[in-house]
Amino acid sequence: MDIWQVKDQLSDLVHKYKSQVDFFAIRLERSQGADIFLRSGKVETLSTGISIGGQVRACHKGGWGFASFNDLGNLEHKLQEALTAAKWVGNEETVLAEVVPVQAQVSLIKDNPNRIDLMAKKNLCSYYTDILRSVSDRVVSTAVRYGDCTQQVIFANSEGTMIEQEWADWEMRCSATARNGEIVQTGRETFGSRRAYTDLLNLDHQVIGAAQRAVTALDLPNVQGNSYTVVIDPILAGLFVHEAFGHLSEADMLYENPDMLETMSIGRRFGSEDLQIFDGAAPVEHRGSYLYDDEGVPATTTQLIKDGVLVGRLHSRETAGKLGEQVTGNARCLDYHYPPIVRMTNTWIGRGQTPIADLFHDIPVGVYAKNWQGGMTNGEMFTFTAGEAWMIRDGKIAEPVRDVTLSGNVFETLADIEAIGDDFLWDESGGCGKGGQSGLAVGCGSPSLRIRNAIVGGESNV
Repeated sequence: MDIWQVKDQLSDLVHKYKSQVDFFAIRLERSQGADIFLRSGKVETLSTGISIGGQVRACHKGGWGFASFNDLGNLEHKLQEALTAAKWVGNEETVLAEVVPVQAQVSLIKDNPNRIDLMAKKNLCSYYTDILRSVSDRVVSTAVRYGDCTQQVIFANSEGTMIEQEWADWEMRCSATARNGEIVQTGRETFGSRRAYTDLLNLDHQVIGAAQRAVTALDLPNVQGNSYTVVIDPILAGLFVHEAFGHLSEADMLYENPDMLETMSIGRRFGSEDLQIFDGAAPVEHRGSYLYDDEGVPATTTQLIKDGVLVGRLHSRETAGKLGEQVTGNARCLDYHYPPIVRMTNTWIGRGQTPIADLFHDIPVGVYAKNWQGGMTNGEMFTFTAGEAWMIRDGKIAEPVRDVTLSGNVFETLADIEAIGDDFLWDESGGCGKGGQSGLAVGCGSPSLRIRNAIVGGESNV
């Protein structure tokens, strides 16, 4: 049974059960995709699949019931389960921000991944594998992963909303590991698109760069750990704004945590008047873009920081209702197995006015860091590893160094942004994880940033 065969039942179910609880929503989903993974040229995964299922969420007196299912024939039974669970746990008041009911049918698919033969996708992975291995005999292993997916969703709720929405997503991940004795270095590149398969073609230069970075880093000196003025490129800055600040803007992290809610209080200054930070799914054709979120709320653009001051945060209908703020369209789920939670979409720092060359001006000794290898956050603390880096000496880029990690407190770091470049770049490689839902497509964007007093990890001076 496909989701379109069940669609006609939704209006009848809404009419039959809407008086039994305060609110409920039904989400039916059909996903189709391909997954290919080559490790050092050998195929470990080569598969396609179709997944069909649904979820029901119900709320009564503030308590939530949830049920997911693969057999669409069980829809009414699962709806009854969710309604019963909500009644069992509810003992307060249901508070959901009001939203005008929507009737819509939209498609964001410009190029369907399913039109491309699976072997063509596998051959593309083999081609990029050959490029990685050709850079040097010091490349000892490679990894190339390709994935695509189309999702078709039907959403209905007890308030009268009925939305049909579909989109497609592509991703390619390439990495090379190089070795020289006991020294091992890895370079990687990740590419994503919501537009077309052709966005993953002709990436030879970037793929070569990943392997070259790994090989070159084998012979580089370690950076000397210290506090420096650093300049970071838009890719690393985009990771910073997403991981270090963006998650703290998700209101479900705040409304049950009074201390953090006080820290993230509206009107608090976090940076200079040049600092502008946004999140939103409304900008088109980015990996976090859509027209309606998984609660049927229209996509928006939310300014989080304006002129250095916190002015907004990201919401589901529940968090917006409980905090008395406007909905933002940021309730998202990875697929029908999970309930929607507050998630970022496309997160970016607004373009500045400082010419790129001027970001390096008058820095006696500093660090220039580009791209990213990985990172982690813990509340307001963060640590990120740069993909490549150079020392800055007397205002100019000097010798390359390796193993550059940047760490610190996000609020102190935002305050220490000295200048914002007049460049800007979107990074479509992101896959965000939260609440057990990993790999949700997001976009990040930023200009280059100059940050004083940044803690750079490396070899000790002692």
